[in-house]
Amino acid sequence: MRMKVGIAGASGFTGVELLRLCAGHPEFDVALVGADTQAGRPVAAAYPSLAAAYPTLEFGAIGPDDLAGLDVVFLALPHGASQGLVPDLVGRVGVVVDLSADFRLADPGAYPEWYGRDHAAPALLGEAAYGLPELFRPGLDGARLVAAPGCYPTAAALALAPFVRAGVVEPSGVVVDAASGVSGAGRTPTPSTHFNTVDEDFTAYGLLHHRHTPEIEQATGATVVFTPHLAPMNRGILATCYARPVSALSSEDALGVLRRAYAGEPFVVVGEEPPSTKATLGSNCAHLTARVDPRTGWLLSLCAIDNLVKGASGQAVQCANARCGLPETTGLPVVGLYP
Repeated sequence: MRMKVGIAGASGFTGVELLRLCAGHPEFDVALVGADTQAGRPVAAAYPSLAAAYPTLEFGAIGPDDLAGLDVVFLALPHGASQGLVPDLVGRVGVVVDLSADFRLADPGAYPEWYGRDHAAPALLGEAAYGLPELFRPGLDGARLVAAPGCYPTAAALALAPFVRAGVVEPSGVVVDAASGVSGAGRTPTPSTHFNTVDEDFTAYGLLHHRHTPEIEQATGATVVFTPHLAPMNRGILATCYARPVSALSSEDALGVLRRAYAGEPFVVVGEEPPSTKATLGSNCAHLTARVDPRTGWLLSLCAIDNLVKGASGQAVQCANARCGLPETTGLPVVGLYP
């Protein structure tokens, strides 16, 4: 029997991407889509790209009682909103997959520092499984609540964690430079994400205190300096990460670390060439490579992903698949759109 799915926050970019992916999923039926600001509006009217798959579905104002009994509930809500909803959902649905940062950090004390407020449901932080299957798969088994990682932490963790876990790099003094497409800022435009601002520009932001920093550190096991950049493109993340090897390491050694770590992983491609964001467009794949510079001694590890797929909605579906006993690849594209 096909599984019943609900999506709260379905009118944002990650919600719409969830609808796109669920439309091609052989086991998921979207039963409810919540979007308070769009309540009563047909999905097809708001997003004509979804019209063939959802000709009659409408956005609605939904709460915990409406979602109760569903097999999978995806929360694609703004940061902070899930904390008030999750306590009333856990145990009443099969699994909650939260795409916000509300349950990603294990330490409740980190939320006031990085998100500006105390956590409203700290008791659930220890229960939430961190939803990056390639690195944290065992935690998904039987989880009632999954915290899907952010796009920057996903790219950084995939690039760095294998080296930290193998003990071949120093876990301090790590540098993460990453660039994101504008869709990572969400659907609501701001002065900094307006077309006229972003077009023909490339800027760094969130210097030294971006809120994804503690998540990157938690996921990689390293202390990092993280600098995000906004690139004039719709989608994509390219993370270039720098670390110091603890002993002699060659580029071939570094590629070997990545290949061993991700052997058999269907959504990870390790190659010789520098990864491209466009190669990942629309797919749930991460593309990685690594080099060691013999002149300076630095290790470079690079990762490209689609921020809305592997960096958000595709990863959430991958986690739901794993939690529900389905092959993780079910309903997820491994081939990007090109050109």
